[in-house]
Amino acid sequence: MKHAFAKLAACASLALGLASAFAADPVKIGSVLSVTGPAAFLGDPELKTLQLYVDEINKQGGVIGRPIQLVHYDDGSDANKANGFTKRLIDDDKVDVLVGGTTTGSTMSSVPLVEKAGVPFISLAGAVVIVDPVKKWVFKMPHSDRMAVEKVFEDMKKRGISKIALLSETSGFGASGKKETEAVASKYGMTLVANETYGPKDTDVSPQLTKIKSTPGVQAVFVFGLGQGPAIVTKNYKQLGITLPLYQSHGVASNAYLQLSGPAAEGVRLPSPALLLADKLPASDPQQPVVTAYEKAYKAAYKTEPSTFGGYARDGLMLALDAIKRAGSTDKAKVRDAIEATKGFVATSGTYTMSPTDHMGLDLSAFRMLEVKNGDWVEVK
Repeated sequence: MKHAFAKLAACASLALGLASAFAADPVKIGSVLSVTGPAAFLGDPELKTLQLYVDEINKQGGVIGRPIQLVHYDDGSDANKANGFTKRLIDDDKVDVLVGGTTTGSTMSSVPLVEKAGVPFISLAGAVVIVDPVKKWVFKMPHSDRMAVEKVFEDMKKRGISKIALLSETSGFGASGKKETEAVASKYGMTLVANETYGPKDTDVSPQLTKIKSTPGVQAVFVFGLGQGPAIVTKNYKQLGITLPLYQSHGVASNAYLQLSGPAAEGVRLPSPALLLADKLPASDPQQPVVTAYEKAYKAAYKTEPSTFGGYARDGLMLALDAIKRAGSTDKAKVRDAIEATKGFVATSGTYTMSPTDHMGLDLSAFRMLEVKNGDWVEVK
């Protein structure tokens, strides 16, 4: 009898041990980010943000009683490498959710893989093509390039501008921005009197700007790119003595753009999430507590200002974890459905409401129009 009891106790103990070990299996968040290369401007703060919050949430007990494990790779701003790393995350690392793709190119190279494997994918890239048309397993956090164009055109219209020069980057993000600018222009009464491009690795854009400067009728210049390129454009603009209003896209909505451009950025306008106004938001703004908490946490961890790109990463991770909590598991189909059912999710980049026909969940009100004044951001009312 004693022996049987001991055996039963041992079995029970083993079962409890196994149950405990199973319960402690990590929730695996996979991420392919451009931490180096031309898009490091975006990818570096994204990775730092993910690491910051994964560590913090694990200290608080993780999610659904399980720790979070971040499995990440650096694609070096190379879309082809992103495809290989995404395959590794799905096949070898067996991740539950993907948060990342820093760039549109990297994201789009990963899309066929996640769609085939049925893994929820929350992109941190900007082009509208990521979610339009809607793809079952793909969502995104940043405001779309189409929204950025519309926000810029709204502001131009208020200033009486109708003839513009577009200068876009030949990256996936820039090419999509060019396409959206061309498509939306007539709706806002805009005419593109000049349409130039530059490469993401170009170190001088003076030839294109000289051409724009000599084009008759140009009233403003709109630059669509990300990373260091738009800062080079801004410096060249100043060096050439061009005095026309200069607009950038949300691809450079970051204090790093100010640092790279220096005094040449004075007067530049661009659409941005609320994060760049963290210390200026009124207490009545629903985003204020979220934005200020992120800014405080990032500054404390890294002794530097956060960027809107890090904000997209924070929002993507939190959205994924919120969906996992609502799903009550990491079952991929249930998590996907929970992401799609997200309603009124307040984040640093806006308030998200997803649906089967909208896998971004933001409207134009999520953008603020900013201007650089005395080396700082101010909101244009």
